[in-house]
Amino acid sequence: MSPDAKPAKKPVSTLFSTGPTRKRPGWSPAALDDAALGRSHRAAGPKARIQTCISKIHSVLELPDDYVVGIVPASDTGAVEMAMWSLLGARGVDVLAWDAFGRLWVADAVTQLPLENVTTHVADYGHLPDLSAVNFDNDVVFTWNGTAAGVRVPDGDWIPDDRAGLTIADSTSACFAMDIPWKKLDVVTFSFQKSLGGEGGHGVIILSPRAVKRVNSYTPPWPVPKILSLAKECKLEAGHFLIERCAGRLRTRIRGKMIKPGAMQIIADTDFQRVKAI
Repeated sequence: MSPDAKPAKKPVSTLFSTGPTRKRPGWSPAALDDAALGRSHRAAGPKARIQTCISKIHSVLELPDDYVVGIVPASDTGAVEMAMWSLLGARGVDVLAWDAFGRLWVADAVTQLPLENVTTHVADYGHLPDLSAVNFDNDVVFTWNGTAAGVRVPDGDWIPDDRAGLTIADSTSACFAMDIPWKKLDVVTFSFQKSLGGEGGHGVIILSPRAVKRVNSYTPPWPVPKILSLAKECKLEAGHFLIERCAGRLRTRIRGKMIKPGAMQIIADTDFQRVKAI
């Protein structure tokens, strides 16, 4: 079949692609019975639920021990924007795009942020750009799986282990759906509405130690809106992440920051144990 041909086989469910995906098998509204709707996220009960949720994200995805996880506002888009506004500018940037969302990140890098050294790698729908042309001395922004195009990178082999820049991967249509080589990625983002079939009001951002080091050592030359800031007083924002040392090792002790109390619905709506089993 030609790579541009219309597929003859279609998904069994039409609830896929760019919108919220279908609920997990066995889901019912009873999942929201103890959702603590309307409660402040600062209360003891909701705060414990947030910690449990992020802990399950860390364990189900089998993240490296020293990677940290945070819940942030504005879905996957907010998480990617947070990474770009807070981390870019320390070195040159390569941005890859082959679908609608990748093109948004290109537009941010080229027209929104005052970046001085940006290289874009843009391909038509159904195709990938030349991955061998990417300069990993720069920070690299790309989508792991193009939500609107259905085209994904083949693996992480094209990303060197000894890269100088950070890799920032919009993975909202990849997390919980396909294997991801975590050590190849420094920032990974997703929302609850794709593979988890949840709501899209909040996103998740995952940081490697290299990304945490950038947050703690670099201040962007532009004003960063509070909602997009990973740092507070030049250090990783403890409201999103709590990092502590245990036996000399960094590990996540998970604290999430919920901007809207109604987002407790998202946590109650997601059953990570069933996700892992599926």
